[in-house]
Order: sequence, then C-alpha cells, then structure tokens
Amino acid sequence: MKPRAVLFAPLALIAGASLAAPVETPSLAEQVRAGALPPVEQRLPAVPHLDGKAGPGRHGGDLRVLMAKAKDTRQLVVYGYARLLCYTPELLLEPDILERVEVQEGRIFTLHLRPGHKWSDGHPFTAEDFRYWWEDVANNEELSPTGPPAAMLVDGEPPLFEVLGDRTVRYSWATSNAGFLPALAGARPLYIYRPAHYLKRFHAAHAPPEELARAVEEARRRSWAALHNKLDSQYKNDNPDLPTLQPWVPLTRPPSDRFLFARNPFYHRVDSGGRQLPYIDRVVMNIAASGLIPAKTAAGASDLQARYLRFDNVTFLKRGEEPGGYKVRLWRTGKGAHAALYPNLNAADPVWRSLFRDRRVRRALSLGLYREEVNEVIYFGLALTGNNSLLPGSPLYDEAVRQRWAAYDPDAANALLDEAGLRWGDDGLRLLPDGRPAELIVETAGESTEETDILELVRDSWQKLGIALHTKPLQRELLRNRIFSGQTLMSVWSGWENGLASADMSPAELAPTSQQQLQWPKWGQYHETRGAAGEPVDMETPRRLYALNEAWRHARDSGERRRIWREMLEIHAEEVFMLGIVGGIRQPVVVSDRLRGVPEEGYYNWEPGAHFGIFRPDRFWLAN
Repeated sequence: MKPRAVLFAPLALIAGASLAAPVETPSLAEQVRAGALPPVEQRLPAVPHLDGKAGPGRHGGDLRVLMAKAKDTRQLVVYGYARLLCYTPELLLEPDILERVEVQEGRIFTLHLRPGHKWSDGHPFTAEDFRYWWEDVANNEELSPTGPPAAMLVDGEPPLFEVLGDRTVRYSWATSNAGFLPALAGARPLYIYRPAHYLKRFHAAHAPPEELARAVEEARRRSWAALHNKLDSQYKNDNPDLPTLQPWVPLTRPPSDRFLFARNPFYHRVDSGGRQLPYIDRVVMNIAASGLIPAKTAAGASDLQARYLRFDNVTFLKRGEEPGGYKVRLWRTGKGAHAALYPNLNAADPVWRSLFRDRRVRRALSLGLYREEVNEVIYFGLALTGNNSLLPGSPLYDEAVRQRWAAYDPDAANALLDEAGLRWGDDGLRLLPDGRPAELIVETAGESTEETDILELVRDSWQKLGIALHTKPLQRELLRNRIFSGQTLMSVWSGWENGLASADMSPAELAPTSQQQLQWPKWGQYHETRGAAGEPVDMETPRRLYALNEAWRHARDSGERRRIWREMLEIHAEEVFMLGIVGGIRQPVVVSDRLRGVPEEGYYNWEPGAHFGIFRPDRFWLAN
C-alpha cells in the first residue's frame, strides 16, 4: 500500500482563486522595451504565487527605513520573507517559493518547484540548486567542517537526498523529522538551496584551478573555501552579485551609510489583478546611531520603523505624529517574556550553582518578584505579568501555567529560602552556606534604561527576602562570554523568542539545545558541538526536557507533538528555570501617512513572524 501523503498547497489554490493576466511593472517598462529585460509574462514562473490578500496596490516609489549597523542589510531578508514555505498571520504553513510539498509518514518530503521560476539575474531556479547545496556545500568538509546543519539530522543521521526531476527533489529520513518544514519558514531560514550557477565559479570541484586561484588572490582570502563562504551570504544580504529570490535585491556594497535595494524583476508573487509584487520599487536603508533613530523617526525620516524603537519612546513619538507625517501603532510583542532573569545553572561559583539548581530557591526568587509593580510603573499596566511562557495568542496557552509560582508572595518566598537552609545574618541579609552574605550580581548588556529601571524594582522586592541585588552593565559580547564561561551568576534578557507557538513548531528553546540559552549555556554548547565542548546535562529535569525535544522531532502527528509541548511547558512552570517578569509589551510601529497595506494591529516578533515579514511587506505600497 502506498503511504498516505499530506499535501501542503497554497491557500489561494485551495480556495480556488484564479490568476489574472500579468501586468507590466511601470518602472521596468523601459528596460523591457530596450530588450534589457524580458516582458513580465516571461519573468514570472508559469505558476506564480498568487497572493490574494495583496492590494489592490500601486507600483512605484522608495520606502525609507533607518538602521544602526551595516550588517542590518540582513533585515531586508527578514522583512522580505520569501521562503520555501511561509507562516501566514494565522501561523499556518503554506508553500511560497515552492509550488507544493508532499509529506509521507512525517519523514519523506517531496518538494515541487514552480515551473519557470528564476533567480533575480534571470537564471532558472531548479533542482540543481538543491543538489549543489547538499552535495557540494553541506557535505563538503572544507565548506562545512561540522557537516550538514542539525535540522538535517535525525538521530545524527542525514537524509537520503534525491533529484526526481528538474524541479522536484526529495528528502527521506528513517524516522520522522517534525522540525524540517518549520526550519524552512524561519526568520533566519534553513537554506537548502544555493544559486549554483553563480557559486560554482568559486568551488574547487567546478572552477578551473587557475581562475579560482586568481579569484582567491584578488579577494585576499586564505583559501577557495573562505572565498566561497564569504560570497555565499543569502542571509547576510551583503553581496550584490549573489542572485536572490527575495523581493528586493541589494545594490550597495558595504561599508556604507546608505544602502539601496531594488525590486527583483523575477519575483514569484503576484496580486489578484496580475500585478507582480513587490509594489514598492526601492528600499532605501539609511544608517544612523541607534540612539538617534527615535529622533530621526519623529522628524519623518523613516516610512516604516520599529527596529531600534522602544516602549519608552512612545510618548515622544506620539507628539511628533502630525509634524512628522506618520502614525504610531502599538503592536503586541510575541516573546515568552520581554524581560526575564536567568540564574546560571552552569555558574563557576559552586555555592551559587548549587543554590540555583535547587528549585526551592528558584521558586522563592520568582515569588519575591513584584511583577505588577513593574507593569504599572514602567509599562502603564499594558504588559502581561507572569512566567516566561506562552502568550494568549498561542493555541497552547494556559493561564495557570503562565502564573504558576509567579504571584507576589514574599512570605511564601521566605519560607522556601528558610527550607533551603539560607539563614538570616545580623545585617538583614541571608547567608550563603559558606557564610558569605547573599549578595547577587545581575549582569546586563547595559543597552537600555528600561532594564535598569526593572532591576531597581527587583532590588526593592528581593530586599524583603534578605537578598541584596547589585547590577553590573557590560558590553554585549563581554556579557555573553562571561555567561558562557560561568563567571556570570545571573543575567537579564528577553525570554523565549516564540511565545506564540503551536504544537507543530519546534520546542527546542525549552530544552538545553543552544549555548545562547543563558540559564544553561554549557549544556546547550555540548548539544551544539555534539559533545566537543561544553558539559553534558547532569540534572534530571533538563535531561527530561532534552529527551522530550528529541521525541517531538520524531513525532508523526500533531496530537503527539501537542502532548510533548504540554509536558515541557508543565516542567518549566514547576521548575522556574528562568524568572519571567513581564511579557506581551507594546512595540511602537511608526508608519508614514503615505504608506498603505500595513496592518493596524499585529504582533512584532522574530520567530515566528520575522518582524514585518509575516505581514508580507511586498504588499505594502506608497500612495504618492
């Protein structure tokens, strides 16, 4: 019997929407007349992606945005959000670059490309681009010394890769790989294809040796692999020569204080009227100091701005609406916590490490947080208090889980600390088991006064527990390195990136899988390096979380994945590995009065969401 297949097809196709005749883009018409570009019907795929929610919009114009660093060119890939599969605002997966996907037994994935789809330079986008990445990049020891990325491995084993035709490829694993499709739709996606026709000239297996040696020397790189990796920067978006599938193509090479991005004439999406997207011709990214971006935005220097704006800028930005020609919208953020405290379970100090591994201490610290005061004083009561957990927009949301051990109760907190053996000293502070006063240093990246204000309130509430809190601001890189090495006892950062998860989204954030998880960085590093660095997990409940995450990857159906998610959330609610303070705060989104198509309400989140990406900025258009 043939295995049952699950088909991922475009929602517009399922709904029976029909394609209108293609309409030429006005700004490209002259190039078409001159023969520099083929007409639109030859530039589009034979089966373009019909975006039934786009428009009717108007072609043309420049969209101005402000960024603080040259490397923010990657934000145009995030915002552009052209992916093999995309999340809709309803958090459903649908094919985008792909025409359709077939899934059998949760382990066999057949990807069908759109006939006639082309890269931004007009070269065909085919199965060869997938073969090149898998065989010549991911499995090339010089380009990928550690082998294929983790999302391509199940139980340490890679898939069987097959080219079934010019526009059909298949990946087959021995068991289910539930994380594969979500990884393709990420804000920073798993790229399983490359523009082979461009990169082959820099690959030792394809380029003439003399020409390749000359290219390496001219680029002043140490090897052909270093040159290839430098030029192969789809996410960084800093190589204007690299063909792309995104809506806008970079024109400017760094370094610069002004980056231009022009419309991709071979882009694969169209609106219901046959207009090729994006509507906007160019994006102009001006670089400014991050501290000046709120003021420049208020002066009308940006048409669409959220990055580098904070909640405490709202009052100032609202005053500038009329003279600046814009409106401020307040979108809800989607992280599990906007602010959370991370006790380092891998701390080098053995006394504090032992205390942080005692859940009575973690629960006490959580019960001693006066979250409502933080919400009222800093966020005017507009935030959500509670643990670092899922938000009401998630289908897995449980209010009881979010509020477990999160109600302000200093009496209960003190009882737990007494039980944990932290006796009181003579100066109003508790004493550590080795006799030191309970003075806890919380290290921060020092990037906003908001964190400082929160920690001032935390200091006041923890004083009632006999714990003295001291803050230590550091540069971001220094802070991370101190956390990774165990020098940092506790840090403050945001919570889970994905506070809007569904059962079919990866729960890897909930398990020790990354060094960037500040509560157990050495365990995460051990996973990331496959045991080459870091430390193996030596606590029972984190080991259980790790096993559950692996089980989720093998789960064949949503019901099993939902059960796993709920158990992991329950463990976190009981164990309080991170101390969430507030979440769901409002993100100011400044929208020019001339910009159309931006939702009045939305959520501003990295994963899922890609910031503006999930709302498809190629739909946005300028009224004049």
